[in-house]
Amino acid sequence: MHCINCGSIDSKDAKFCGACGQVLKQSGDNRERVGYSNKINSPEFARYVKSTYRWSVIFAVLLAVTAIVGFYIYGNTSRDDMNNPQALYIGLAVGGMFLLIALFQIIGRKRSRTWDGCVIDKEIKFKTRRERYGNDEYHMHCYTEYTVVIREDGGRTHDISAEDDDTVYNYYLIGDKVRHHGLSTVSRTDFIRYGLS
Repeated sequence: MHCINCGSIDSKDAKFCGACGQVLKQSGDNRERVGYSNKINSPEFARYVKSTYRWSVIFAVLLAVTAIVGFYIYGNTSRDDMNNPQALYIGLAVGGMFLLIALFQIIGRKRSRTWDGCVIDKEIKFKTRRERYGNDEYHMHCYTEYTVVIREDGGRTHDISAEDDDTVYNYYLIGDKVRHHGLSTVSRTDFIRYGLS
């Protein structure tokens, strides 16, 4: 049995880790996973995520204020191109866009959740699509789509697909246990591989 705190190996019937004293989980407990740390559930990580949200808002506000002030100054100093209030309105629109982007990022991170799953299938498909070049010219683009299919412990499936890039496809093996970290600052499709079933 592996300790989830320090990684030491103890006997199967041990209740505490001989190296660090951590309470050991019995076989079958979802939290006992080789190579996986349960520290993502710690209060320190929750504070880190909250701080990330706060800094995202502060950075967006600074960008918005800079855009508004910059366009206002440009409107006052410009002689030919654009004067106020037109320049100020553009600055307000650009500043509002920065604030909306920060808001959507925070909402997206909060909606994402952490879940465990298992790689159940891998697929390679050779595809073509019609792409437009110029006014009336079209070209058929051939590409390879690599897909890894993961089933959550709750039954829902997720596909990770990439065009002409087999990195993720080659990394995962069917039967691998994976965890999607929903609260992290990485993208929602970032999975951590932590062992075979």
